[in-house]
Amino acid sequence: MLTIYSEDHRLHHGAAELYRGRLVPCFEMPARAEQVLDRVKAAGLGAVVAPDPLDRAALARVHAEDYLAFLETAWDEWQALGETGDALPYAWPATGLRRDVPPEHIDGKLGFYSIDAAVPITAGTWRAITSSAACALTGARQIVEGAASAFALCRPPGHHAGARAMGGFCYLNNAAIAAQYLRDNGAGRVAILDVDYHHGNGTQSIFYDRGDVFFASLHGDPAVEYPFFLGHADERGEGDGLGANRNFPLPWGTSGADYLSALDAALADIAAFAPDMVVVSLGVDTFAEDPISHFKLHGPDFAEIGRRVAGLGRRTLFVMEGGYAVADIGANVAHVLTGFAGA
Repeated sequence: MLTIYSEDHRLHHGAAELYRGRLVPCFEMPARAEQVLDRVKAAGLGAVVAPDPLDRAALARVHAEDYLAFLETAWDEWQALGETGDALPYAWPATGLRRDVPPEHIDGKLGFYSIDAAVPITAGTWRAITSSAACALTGARQIVEGAASAFALCRPPGHHAGARAMGGFCYLNNAAIAAQYLRDNGAGRVAILDVDYHHGNGTQSIFYDRGDVFFASLHGDPAVEYPFFLGHADERGEGDGLGANRNFPLPWGTSGADYLSALDAALADIAAFAPDMVVVSLGVDTFAEDPISHFKLHGPDFAEIGRRVAGLGRRTLFVMEGGYAVADIGANVAHVLTGFAGA
C-alpha cells in the first residue's frame, strides 16, 4: 500500500486553540503525522512518496472560490495589522445575523469562514493545507490508475471543513476533494466511510444533496459531542441525495464490540449502494486513551476495522483525519492499514 506524505505539514503548527473556555496548546500538532509515518514504515506497508504538484482547480470542485481566496491571503491580512501571533476567530454569524455578506476586515473574515476557534492560521498554514490536499489527490490518482489501495497521510485533517468554512482543525476537506476527483475521473459512484470519533460534518454538507456520493459516519452522538449541530441519525440526505447519507451516532463509552456492530451496518449500506471506489476518512481518536474522545477501542479493534472495510472488495483510499493520543496514533493507524492489507 503506497503512502503519500509531505513534510510541508510541519509548516502549520498552531500555538493554541480555544477549548472549553481556555486557550490550550493545539491537540492537532506535527508530531501526529510524524508518529504515523514512523509506524507505517516500520510495518513495511510499502513505499512512501511525495505528493504530485497541486491542481488548484480540484480544490474549487469542492470549495467556494471566495473561501479559497480567504485561506490563501488570511495570514498576509493578519500580518498587515501588525499582529505576530496566530490568527484566531472570535465572532461568528450565528442565528439572527447576516451570513450573505463577507466582511472586509480580517477579524470578521476569520469568523465568517469558520465554525469554531480550533483553527489557528499561521504563516505556513496555506502551504501545509494545500500539501495535505495534494496528498489526498495523489492517492486518488493512484486509485484511478488501478491501485487496490493507498494511504494519504494528510495533515492537517479535513472532514470538518465545509465548502465555505473551516473548523475542528480542518481547512480543506481532503476526503471530499479526493472523492470528487474519483468522480471526475471515471468512478460512477463513490462511497465515503468516516470512522473518526467526531462526525464529518463538512463532508456530509458537501455531498448532502447528491446521489452519486454516499456518506456514512460512525461518531460520538452530537447531542453530547462536537460538532453538536450535525450528525444525527435522521439526516438521510435531501433532493437527489435522499438516502445517500447515513449517520451512526454512538454513546460515550462505546466498546469495540458495539462499534464494530455499527460498522457492519454502515458497510452493509455501502455495499447496497454499490460504489466503484471507497474513500475512508481514517480517524483513530476512537482509541480508549484519546484525550478529547470517549470511545473505548483498542489495537485489535482497529485491525478489525481494516479487515471489515477490505470485505467491501473495492479499491480504497484511506485519508488521515483525527487521533490525538500522539504516542499511540501511529500504531493504531498501522493496525487499520495492515488489517486491510492482510484481509
